[in-house]
Amino acid sequence: MNIHPTAIVAPGAKLGVDVEVGPFSIIEDGAVLGDRCRIGPHVMICGNTTLGDDCEVHMGAALGDAPQDISYKNEKSYVRIGNRARIREHVTVHRGTAVDSATVIGDDCFLMALSHVAHNCHLGNRVILGNNVLLAGHVTVEDRVIISGGCAVHQFVRVGTLAFFGGGVRVNKDVPPYMTVNNDNTISMFNVVGLRRAGFNDAARAGVKAAFQKLYRSGLNLSQALAAIESTEVCPEVRYLLDFIHASKRGVCSSHSTHAQGGAIEE
Repeated sequence: MNIHPTAIVAPGAKLGVDVEVGPFSIIEDGAVLGDRCRIGPHVMICGNTTLGDDCEVHMGAALGDAPQDISYKNEKSYVRIGNRARIREHVTVHRGTAVDSATVIGDDCFLMALSHVAHNCHLGNRVILGNNVLLAGHVTVEDRVIISGGCAVHQFVRVGTLAFFGGGVRVNKDVPPYMTVNNDNTISMFNVVGLRRAGFNDAARAGVKAAFQKLYRSGLNLSQALAAIESTEVCPEVRYLLDFIHASKRGVCSSHSTHAQGGAIEE
């Protein structure tokens, strides 16, 4: 273990083996750091924050602070971060609002500089947030999603697995799995490269392509497109896409630009 003499590690913090803590960083009581974590300078890790093994946290990041939610009354809540997270400069991750609730980040996630993960967000595994990405409260981001720099995601939005965001996009509707968003609330294509890298076979990729064409290029409305897709036998990957859309409470992004409303993204 290598703790810089200017760092403050509270007696009630739990640190695994071979942990490094850089200058002027603070690890509060109740924080848990897994083995081989590397904490850079001027990092704040609040109590009730857990990091898995082999995480690296860079200069100025703040993990587990109180949510930016006016209903919060100092309830005990949590941040849980998985293994091998890479958290870059000045990232902020806030704990949950309700008692015993948590903000959860899965394994192998990469949060680039100045990105913000608000209270009660749930990120899956291998999620990448570009610089200055803003996730409002209760956002769900499924596995292997890439959100490019400067994007903003409204509270309670769901982002399906293997979705891809171009830079500077704002969304206040759900983004279905496998889809690419290059304008506000607008699906432009399906994530061809992402599906290939994820190991989707030819049949699965063809199924997703056919579903995309029915949903976003056929001229059918959403109900008609879903009915047309479901009238045929579909692969499990397309079934997952359909189930995601059926479960949406906010509505899903369309093929036509419907700009995110309301100015600032809410927490």
